[in-house]
Amino acid sequence: MTNSIHDMGGMHGFGPVMPEPNEPVFHADWEKRVLAMQRAMGATGLWTIDGGRASLENLPPVNYLAASYYKRWFLGLERRVVAKGLVGADEIAAGRSLRPGIRLNHKMSLDDAKAASYAHFDRPAPRPARFKPGDPVRTRNINPPTHTRLPRYARGKLGTVEAVRGCHVFPDTAAVGAGESPQWLYTVVFTGRELWGEEADLAIKVSIEAFEPYLAPA
Repeated sequence: MTNSIHDMGGMHGFGPVMPEPNEPVFHADWEKRVLAMQRAMGATGLWTIDGGRASLENLPPVNYLAASYYKRWFLGLERRVVAKGLVGADEIAAGRSLRPGIRLNHKMSLDDAKAASYAHFDRPAPRPARFKPGDPVRTRNINPPTHTRLPRYARGKLGTVEAVRGCHVFPDTAAVGAGESPQWLYTVVFTGRELWGEEADLAIKVSIEAFEPYLAPA
């Protein structure tokens, strides 16, 4: 998430979250096709999962808010295939091919689809973990122009490391093609009052998964 409309955690004015009873996986057949295209194109390796997320996060706010879940996936996929030169923006507008496409020389198999759906992002640790359970930490007050997994509401806040989750691909670099840069991942717990102020319920606690570059000793 960047400093964009996508990072909605803790924002006011959107009303309560209203779960749909017995919500189906798909509300329309076109949503199934979007999911299939996501899986198929992800298997090409032309972008990372974090790069895919970034393409949705950077949608214009009015488009993002007006779109359903799978419509956002579709709009993000459009942006990625245009950025990679697979199709032209004029072809998207026309709704058909206007010139010969780029051949990827990749035939997707069922195994490819399964691999794309269940990829692993844990990696060997380049160094020991800096923090351990029980350590007080403060999240950094960062405002990156590109993808990050540290939500705005939890920046510059005091928390406690609850668990060490291993070493994983760092989304902030993977999203922009700057390499995997594996980093330690932690569960960090905050009190509601630390996040929301003195009027927050004393019983509320919130945990996030935070990568080591997001944290400083408190």
